[in-house]
Amino acid sequence: MSSAILECADITKSFGGVPVLKGITLDLEPGTVTALAGENGAGKSTLMKIVSGQYSADSGDVTVKGNQLTPGNPRDAVRHGVAIVPQELASIEDMTVYENLFVGRELKVGPFLNRRAMIDEARDALAVFGLDINPSARMGSLPVGLRQIVEIVKAARTGAQVVMLDEPTSAISEREVEGLYTVVRRLRDHGVAMVYTTHKMAEIRAIADRVVVLRDGGLILDKPLAEVSDEDIVTAMIGRELDALFPDRVAPKADPVLEVRDLQVEGASEPVSFSVTAGEIVGLAGLVGAGRTELLEAIFGAKRTTSGDIFVRGRKVKRNAPAAAITEGMAMVPEDRKISGVVLSMSVLDNGSLPRLSSFSIAGWLKGKARTKAVSEVMASVRLRSKGMGQLVGTLSGGNQQKVVLARWLTGDVNVLLLDEPTRGVDVGARSEIYRIITEFAQAGMAVVMASSDMPEIIGLSHRAFVMRGGAFVGELDRDALDHPAVQESVFRMATALDGPIHVNTPAENTSPEAGS
Repeated sequence: MSSAILECADITKSFGGVPVLKGITLDLEPGTVTALAGENGAGKSTLMKIVSGQYSADSGDVTVKGNQLTPGNPRDAVRHGVAIVPQELASIEDMTVYENLFVGRELKVGPFLNRRAMIDEARDALAVFGLDINPSARMGSLPVGLRQIVEIVKAARTGAQVVMLDEPTSAISEREVEGLYTVVRRLRDHGVAMVYTTHKMAEIRAIADRVVVLRDGGLILDKPLAEVSDEDIVTAMIGRELDALFPDRVAPKADPVLEVRDLQVEGASEPVSFSVTAGEIVGLAGLVGAGRTELLEAIFGAKRTTSGDIFVRGRKVKRNAPAAAITEGMAMVPEDRKISGVVLSMSVLDNGSLPRLSSFSIAGWLKGKARTKAVSEVMASVRLRSKGMGQLVGTLSGGNQQKVVLARWLTGDVNVLLLDEPTRGVDVGARSEIYRIITEFAQAGMAVVMASSDMPEIIGLSHRAFVMRGGAFVGELDRDALDHPAVQESVFRMATALDGPIHVNTPAENTSPEAGS
């Protein structure tokens, strides 16, 4: 007799005649964490939605402890102990924490809500996971990471025996990730079967007992984590060996393109000065809240600065004026592409022409042929995978959405490219392509400044990097320092103030008077 809590048997699903899942058979054992990996579009979310009753499979069965779930019936899934915490959280932000925990299962005395009992029970439930959260706090006032954990606690309170987490760390800080891991491990210790989807190898290694990889709707790999290497997982995901995730770097030129002199960003602890030469990729490292995003936005003019100067190819750029920055050839790729990067309900063509709409119009009329030609060419240059210029961006994979955000600036001249978390929410195959695109942009003579929370990304792409804390530079790393085996520990110590300001540049490099911390 099977010891599995949940069994998926030969699950198939198609949308519009296109197969999304092709005969998936999968068992979940109690007290285990299964990492569900695969590129965007591999079928991970569809499988989870079928298991949780949000979709009906075309064929196949899902059973929990031998009980077959009713297809397309979320309530039946919950009744049998299956819970899902989606990437887009379903919490009600205007309600309190305890109200979210008890929604639909409120405690009452007669016709009245027993709020005191709910608050006490909520506090006890949170304490089980080591969480010191005020049950009466408004849900929307909590950081995303804590809201996510509250949703997991809510699932545990309902007696869930299977909990599925869809990209749970995509929008939370590094510090909150550790809290998430703690909750996942405690649920595992209590015999809950966990499914954890992620693109990140470090997360798989940190939390999983087993890894399952889907590719193009098929199950490609299903093994204990101890029996597979990172290379095995990546190869299973993308269908080929990834010989080099990061392209070779070409040495930058000597002429400065971007110069930032004593720029005081509102809220930062001190001014910032540095320069970036043609073809150079400069990384910004640090913890969440270190001021990396704010610095990029300040250079672009979207975040207020109170003093200092910005020059692009020797021309002074008006501060606090994004239009002036764009005129001087600056391009900005924001951290959250779905909020401030693209308009999901608009087409590739419309999104591709947004930053330079005035150049594609005369007296309010769009120059249709010129616009289509220009956008089509730049999208082809980044190898965008789409059904055409009319496809809605919201229907593209995360990697292709990011390509749209990058490529749309190329309809005009770009001197400075500002990147904020350029591969956030992008799978490993598309990530490699985006790294290639960024490197090609640099080779074309752009000055690139890239903020990233992914240290391998900083190390693999940057010619040079700054560590930030409190909006200021607290360390500088040249290429030799970035290649040092202990670089991640050094960056962490600088970012957390365990050491004072550190300068580890070699004397022969970066002698510009504006550079440094």
